[in-house]
Amino acid sequence: MFRLSYYMNMLVRDEWPAPRADNAGRDTRPTGPVVIWNLIRRCNLLCKHCYAISGNVDFPGELSFAQVCEVMDDLKQYGVPALILSGGEPLLRPDIFDISARAKEKGFFTALSTNGVLIDERSIGDIAAIGYDYVGISLDGIGEVHDAFRGMEGAYQKSLNAIRLCRDAGLPVGVRFTMTRDNAHQFENMIELVREENIERFYLSHLVYAGRGNKNRMDDADLARTRQTMQRLIEWAEEEAKAGSRRQIVTGNNDADGVYLLLWARERYPDRAEKLETVLRRWGGNSSGVMVANIDNVGDVHPDTMWWHYTLGNVKERPFSEIWEDTSDPLMAGLKRRPRPVKGRCAECKYLAICNGNTRVRAQQLTGDAWAEDPACYLSDEEIGITPREREVHLTPFRGHRAATRA
Repeated sequence: MFRLSYYMNMLVRDEWPAPRADNAGRDTRPTGPVVIWNLIRRCNLLCKHCYAISGNVDFPGELSFAQVCEVMDDLKQYGVPALILSGGEPLLRPDIFDISARAKEKGFFTALSTNGVLIDERSIGDIAAIGYDYVGISLDGIGEVHDAFRGMEGAYQKSLNAIRLCRDAGLPVGVRFTMTRDNAHQFENMIELVREENIERFYLSHLVYAGRGNKNRMDDADLARTRQTMQRLIEWAEEEAKAGSRRQIVTGNNDADGVYLLLWARERYPDRAEKLETVLRRWGGNSSGVMVANIDNVGDVHPDTMWWHYTLGNVKERPFSEIWEDTSDPLMAGLKRRPRPVKGRCAECKYLAICNGNTRVRAQQLTGDAWAEDPACYLSDEEIGITPREREVHLTPFRGHRAATRA
């Protein structure tokens, strides 16, 4: 996840963090990854971009409550700082509140990732009682656009009502918006909604070719549209930062966003861009297989949620901590390498240390090679410091940059 507002506030205020270290100078970052945990695969919706290919049926072999508790203990001992409880639809799991309460008791940052349809005036009390550190609810557009994505008439109103209920109950709540060709025109409407409803966080998720997202990858927003959206998102983040807003604007699944912000800062804040580059290199871009992990409903472990077709091991057979440290797996060995063994434009890019090769699963799904260049990088050859080549999609350059094209 790229915390755009976090970096924008540094730029606007010219305030920069020192490296995180204890008194002995040791790095104090968590020892374990953030774990996105798909506790159930069943879902009440049928979303076009679902990486889990969920359905409204029971799936066999899911972890029992006792097994969840055993895994949770191992995660805590290993140093995992946060659990994002997801699905399917996690609120369909009968023991979701027992699991959530235990996660909170053990000191995890505990988030709920939901479509929001099941959050109503009857259930909000139980949700508020848990005291989730964050509730993320997906919206794919306004009204009928969202309903079409989710396969349910009226889903938009139910999800929007859920956001309002969480907000009014004092829970940190945010909107996730996965952009495709079919809803990119709704982006400005989403900004207006977030402002009007006083929603705390907006998360722009770039499409990843996983699950139904892979089947529907021809619907992915083209590179020029992605670039245009990022430009607007950055401008919005600057507006919020200058206004002293606490709203968080973040992106996910395209680590070229960090490089794009740096290029923008060189035009807008040239005297602060070098400091920004330093903190962006410290951030280090994509962390799948390193500081982001996934456990699915049956206990299979994956480098992140978009790698469900690639399993590293199962927590019923080996502790997560052992699976995550095992670099005998070639994919994990490569993901943990710095720099990663990427190819093509990614290997030549002068900003590899910032984006870390972007999202490897897109390259793997498109070419069969996890280390090929990420096809969703929307930066021009000139911008990333490589010899320009013929491209098919025109990109609008920054002021002072020569126009370039990109396939």
